[in-house]
Amino acid sequence: MTADNQSARFEEAVLPHLDAAFNLARWLVRNSADAQDLVQEAYLRGWKGFAGFHGGDGRSWILTIVRNTCYTWLRKYSRRDLTVEFDEGIHTQESSVPNPERMFNENASRGVLEQALQQLPAEFRESIVLRELEGLSYKEISEIAGVPVGTVMSRLARARARLRDCMAAATGDGGLTCVVQTLKP
Repeated sequence: MTADNQSARFEEAVLPHLDAAFNLARWLVRNSADAQDLVQEAYLRGWKGFAGFHGGDGRSWILTIVRNTCYTWLRKYSRRDLTVEFDEGIHTQESSVPNPERMFNENASRGVLEQALQQLPAEFRESIVLRELEGLSYKEISEIAGVPVGTVMSRLARARARLRDCMAAATGDGGLTCVVQTLKP
């Protein structure tokens, strides 16, 4: 394959997903400047390894590289962000608890929502961002994160529960509602 052909294929398959890559990186590392650097590094890694890309979903492929680049950076600079403790009270909710998905479809303060998202561990933020902001399927998230679909579903449920609890605590009411679309850059 010629360099021009490879360049054209890369631009066609991967460059359209630059915004999604930045969005994921920004939420994982919690800093726009670092996210820009990490996306640039991920795209460089993607370019170098593009000969191994044999078609398919360019979005999932590049988001996997962005995710791995971010987690490598987080392991190096922010160990506290990678661990999630299991809290029985948080992870076992009664059926009378409001539906977090419904809460995502109603209005709330962008600042409170962003702050609540920032408090989530990286693996939970990742799941929420990929599902709610980027609209990826459980299967696509599973492929990007390198975990089973059941783990994706569990992380999303736990992330939504924590997000709801953080936001409810921040506003002082259990009926907090918000719109995730307000977080898109």
